[in-house]
Amino acid sequence: MTDLKRTPLFHEYKKLGAKTIDFGGWDLPVQFSSIKEEHEATRTAAGLFDVSHMAEVMVEGTDSLNFLQKMLTNDVSKLEPGKAQYTIMCYEDGGTVDDLIVYHLAENKYLLVVNAANRSKDFEWLKEHQEGDVTIEDVSDEYVQLAIQGPRAEEALQTLTDVDLSSIKFFRFRQDVSLKGIKGKALVSRTGYTGEDGFEIYLQADSGADLWQAVLNAGEPLGLKPVGLGARDTLRFEANLALYGQELSEDITPIEAGLNFAVKIKKDGDFIGKEVLKKQKEEGPSRKLVGIEMIDKGIPRTHYDVLDGEEVIGFITTGTQSPTLGKNVGLALIKTAYAEEGTEVTVQVRKRRLKAKVVKTPFYKR
Repeated sequence: MTDLKRTPLFHEYKKLGAKTIDFGGWDLPVQFSSIKEEHEATRTAAGLFDVSHMAEVMVEGTDSLNFLQKMLTNDVSKLEPGKAQYTIMCYEDGGTVDDLIVYHLAENKYLLVVNAANRSKDFEWLKEHQEGDVTIEDVSDEYVQLAIQGPRAEEALQTLTDVDLSSIKFFRFRQDVSLKGIKGKALVSRTGYTGEDGFEIYLQADSGADLWQAVLNAGEPLGLKPVGLGARDTLRFEANLALYGQELSEDITPIEAGLNFAVKIKKDGDFIGKEVLKKQKEEGPSRKLVGIEMIDKGIPRTHYDVLDGEEVIGFITTGTQSPTLGKNVGLALIKTAYAEEGTEVTVQVRKRRLKAKVVKTPFYKR
């Protein structure tokens, strides 16, 4: 375990008795109490997540907008300082390098928040295509990132700042936010990965432990609980939020994954992967990400085959028993001909073939 990377909050969650696992080379908590309990707390009150393993890349310079327009599928020109945007970075064949969030910090200055496991790959991909007046810097080690999510997230966090958090709208953020008793200024954004309301907080690394403790103390009377990776996954899955390596990969395009809203083929200039994605958008992809619900008793796990009779028509990308719905459900990438709601398919669950049907997603909406 000693080779694993640890966030500045590692000792905080060990104090709480968290069970940790190797997650993409990081020693991270999978659960503090139980996945169901943490999931429930986030849906009904609030959950606190350490997401400091996520990576941050600063892009600056007079050509930074043009550069990001070339590298990303969404229309970065629609941003202004204080706005954030979900977007995708693709290969020429439309496959996904990564999905990420761009924060427009100031004129010619952007912060990209990318997946932890893709930190080196993404940085190298950006550097490989660097041109004009653009500087690209990996600033991941400078930050901790905490997420506070759930219907009482704002109430809990508001006790720690004089900034009116209700004024920060969805996918907007404030910089230089002072938090009571915490050294340094934070970036606070109304974003998250759970399907609930909430915030993500970026702060200098050495203040992370103090902030973690302060949020736990503020939220405890409201029912806030610390949450590990287990419930983070069930929460994002129910809300149909893609996980890189499962719903998106170098072999899965954002159009196949149903992320058309983040692919702007009409924006000015070309971007990497545009031709393939344009074709898929106009003609429809040959396979689609759908929700499935088990009819027979069994859980559809990642990589299980989905069949029509003897023909393999796709595979499960994520599946579990939904803690909110109490049903066995999954996301599956299958041939478009079978993607219509209500279509019956079978799932190869170990040695058994079990009946399932295509259902609407997201499985959960607040």
